[in-house]
Amino acid sequence: MKKAIFLTVAATLLACSSAPAQQTAGDTAARFGDRAISVKELDDKWKAEDPSGHAEATQKLYEGRRNALEAIVADSLIAEAAKGKGLSPDAFVEAEIARRVKPVTDAEVVSFYQGNVSQMQGRALDVMAPAINRYLEEQRRLEARMAMVADLRKAAPAVRVMLDAPRHEITLAAGDPAIGSASAPVTIVEFSDFQCPFCRSVSPTLKKVRETYGDKVRIVWKDYPLTQIHPEAFKAGEAAHCAGEQGKFWEYHDRLFANQQALQPTDLKKYAVDLGLDSAKFNACVDASKYGDRVREGVAQGTSLGVNSTPTVYINGRLLSGAQPYETFALVIDEELSRGKN
Repeated sequence: MKKAIFLTVAATLLACSSAPAQQTAGDTAARFGDRAISVKELDDKWKAEDPSGHAEATQKLYEGRRNALEAIVADSLIAEAAKGKGLSPDAFVEAEIARRVKPVTDAEVVSFYQGNVSQMQGRALDVMAPAINRYLEEQRRLEARMAMVADLRKAAPAVRVMLDAPRHEITLAAGDPAIGSASAPVTIVEFSDFQCPFCRSVSPTLKKVRETYGDKVRIVWKDYPLTQIHPEAFKAGEAAHCAGEQGKFWEYHDRLFANQQALQPTDLKKYAVDLGLDSAKFNACVDASKYGDRVREGVAQGTSLGVNSTPTVYINGRLLSGAQPYETFALVIDEELSRGKN
């Protein structure tokens, strides 16, 4: 397989060519004797033999096109708004960002350092502070720009997107922790890891989604502990399901994310006491690894879908990778709600 990929890349680099015509699923890709092999047949075979590779390639193609579309729309909105203010587009953007962004405080730098200390490779706060400050500033500028574009879009004609987003079939089990009605028009499935700092950072975003969209959305949890870098995440996942046995999965979920640096078995049992759970029942559940298979099932399902990082979220089967901001979630959710009306 690697040799074939290398030869394909080499041929691309060492030959002059024009872009091939776009082919649809029903088009013939090759002929073998009297047999015509369609593009769909190739895709079906690829998907069956390399599901994660197929999912990744399909997603990248869609995201590349979609990002280009969003950039074109944003540039047009900014140019029009800047013209109305008598500014250049760059000057307009800088003025809007300056108006929206608050300076990063020392307390925020300390909080980020403490929350991500495992990623600091033993470096002290005073060493990492400048880099953390720059990172937080860049994140705020990016979020401010996205919020600015979102505000401009509210007053502009709606964008009718005809691109077909790749959709993945996510099997939901009766025991999957969920918030919201099974009949909600939008289902959000999150593959997550209790020791992952980015999973923790997306948790408030999902809470905001629930508050904003109410019974229009359902949120489902799937375990995907990255045990090579987060050795305590697997047991934490088991413990969360033990809490779910007593009706407090989500309360326990929040407690784990609030205490990512303390996920040893004694800590897990203490949080159960704090939440008023039946300690004997909870401890027996954790000690017996009662929900180990359920955590492993989440990992197996995520791997088959091509998940290789956390958080990975699917909105009605549409992939969002990483701790995306609320605006990104809202954009996809709104599209899905509009799609249901058409």
